[in-house]
Amino acid sequence: MNRVTQNLVLTLLGCAVLRISAFSTTYLNYVKPGFQPFLVGAGAVLVILGVAGLLQASRTENRTAEEPVPAGHGHLSRDPGAAEEPASGHGRDGSHEEHGPHGRDGSHGEDGPHASHGGHDHAGGGPRVAWLLCLPVFAIFLIAPPALGSFAASREDTPPPRDQTLSSFTPLTGGTGPVDMTVGEFIGRAWDDDKKSLTGRKVRLTGFVSPAKKKGQWYVTRMQIACCAADAFPLKVAVKGLDAPPPDTWVAVTGTWIPQTFGDMPNGVVYPQLTGESITPVKAPAEPYE
Repeated sequence: MNRVTQNLVLTLLGCAVLRISAFSTTYLNYVKPGFQPFLVGAGAVLVILGVAGLLQASRTENRTAEEPVPAGHGHLSRDPGAAEEPASGHGRDGSHEEHGPHGRDGSHGEDGPHASHGGHDHAGGGPRVAWLLCLPVFAIFLIAPPALGSFAASREDTPPPRDQTLSSFTPLTGGTGPVDMTVGEFIGRAWDDDKKSLTGRKVRLTGFVSPAKKKGQWYVTRMQIACCAADAFPLKVAVKGLDAPPPDTWVAVTGTWIPQTFGDMPNGVVYPQLTGESITPVKAPAEPYE
């Protein structure tokens, strides 16, 4: 890849970063909202550096094309009147002379048989694998990867609940109607609220559908991230009493909490359960992670 191509790829990469961060909310599929200013700044810097490199490369090419060729660097023309040198390597007096790339000891000359002609480097550009740097650019422009869904959720486990000696949850309000809450809050109240504030209350959870191995239930799921999609883990609530929609369908599920009947928390991952009463398909939110 020559300098023009390198700076062109740099410019396209900066444009791709600006496209997903400054002109859309696609960046929320990969990082938390607080990273937007940093992404916009990084994209702008890449575009500026790429454009500056393209301008510099263009000026360098124009200056090189306008420079005259120094004397003595052209092709040598043969003088028709000059005597022709013997082709066999013998001198004019018949003695044997060593010419060509081999020295008197039969070894190659100083630069060897593969020396560059005229001091010019005829090697090609960088390795072809460098073109793989263009793949992320084309992926963002053409097929921006979506947010993590049921495939990722089925391969990660929710971390075990934390032991809390004091309840930090406020009483639920909203009268007798369903209370909207995040999946993470529902899980926290189900396991850690010593006041059992979920008992008998209708709640509405929004998330995507992920299948369960156990028959008769499925999960309403949200992915939670600390920084970016690389550290994401799923938050799941098992839904009973409703047929499972297709995986990755975003839904709002209304139901009531099923209190656990065991004493101590069993080994392994245990998900809180919800008796589903109604389900409504919804549009995926702009911010898919909790």
